[in-house]
Amino acid sequence: MITEQKKEVVRLFSEGRKQYKLMEFSKAKELFDQALKVNPEDGPSKVYSMRCQVYIENPPPEDWDGVFVMKTK
Repeated sequence: MITEQKKEVVRLFSEGRKQYKLMEFSKAKELFDQALKVNPEDGPSKVYSMRCQVYIENPPPEDWDGVFVMKTK
């Protein structure tokens, strides 16, 4: 059975992914961070929140295909 908490994390993550694909990284980061408030151990939300922060600081090109390329280790 899926808990209400898990459903909320999935909802927030899903909406965050939509915003991420639209290159709305600040909005997406807010949604991923909200998901992390519900479940601080949610790995996908952690990863995407970090990626959003990278793109907020260094936006991808206009023709970005949605692929995240790490620049550092």
